Amino acid sequence: MSGPNLPSVSVTTVLVVDDSAFNRRSISEILETSPDVRVVGKAADGEEALRLALSLRPDVVTLDLEMPRMDGFTFLRILMSKLPTPIIVVSSYSAKENVFRALELGALDFVAKPDQNSDGDFQPIARELLAKVLLARTLRRGVFVARPQLDSLPGTDSVPPRSAERPPPRQVIGVASSTGGPTALMQIVGRLPARYPHALLVTQHMPDKFTRTFAERLDRRSELDIREAADQDELFAGTGLVCPGGRCMLLEPGSGGGTPRVRVRPPGAEDRYVPSADRLFSSLARAHGPRAVGVILTGMGDDGVQGARAIREAGGVVVAESDATAVVYGMPGAAVRAGVTTHSLALPEIAEFLGSLR
Repeated sequence: MSGPNLPSVSVTTVLVVDDSAFNRRSISEILETSPDVRVVGKAADGEEALRLALSLRPDVVTLDLEMPRMDGFTFLRILMSKLPTPIIVVSSYSAKENVFRALELGALDFVAKPDQNSDGDFQPIARELLAKVLLARTLRRGVFVARPQLDSLPGTDSVPPRSAERPPPRQVIGVASSTGGPTALMQIVGRLPARYPHALLVTQHMPDKFTRTFAERLDRRSELDIREAADQDELFAGTGLVCPGGRCMLLEPGSGGGTPRVRVRPPGAEDRYVPSADRLFSSLARAHGPRAVGVILTGMGDDGVQGARAIREAGGVVVAESDATAVVYGMPGAAVRAGVTTHSLALPEIAEFLGSLR
């Protein structure tokens, strides 16, 4: 029989890890504004965090990466090998490379706090932090545990040919993702062949100061030439463009069958998510009709459903990541339930499908 001081089965338990006492207190106060969250422990360094995590077995950990004694990366490696747990990194904008390294080591997601607020006001990120912590209760542990880390994936030192030497892409493939997407995208692009005849356009829900670094990391993992998109960028075979955070990206067909280009625009009032997969996919449907291809990967919400419907109505193909591998089955699951997909594939099968397109 449960007593009044014991958490109910619906409560999400959290371990808060940060070397700043002020930050630990501020994060805990934000999380405990929700009756569905219970902070069960606080740690000032990785060694203490590891002891508490293994004894308390929290549902989720919030993690600062720069700590004394044992840093966040070492903590991540050990915890993910002993007790895989959803981890939300709370980091400053200046630590972009560290954030992506943590995601590759198995962290679920991150929340960016402005540098000037690194030991100050957490209220600007309160809503986002709470939403991502509560997301942990929806995760199926089997999928989360099975998700591979990326240290073992080879990078590429190949130098792709200059864009001027490349033909226009045979097809332009739109890829949408949110929570869990960075790791999934790295697995996909790392398996696409050299001299890929198509081009990728990526909308990853991510803050605006992180997408360039993310594109650079994708580029290092891939034979493709991948970078953050700029307005009026031309698309060539074997290239990939990542939509800048806080903006939306559209495809414009090349005139007379020439080289297509992208337009990068501010979000509109109708854009529920930014960057918007719906906007990208709808532009693919208009530009390529039955040759349009959209891919919806792991993520919260239902971004991409409206755009996928436009692709299907134009006769194109929509692939959703299956619940067998999606860390968060929100976006792909919404598309499947709406009946706007043509394929539901596990992540390795998506890479194989995209690699086999001719």
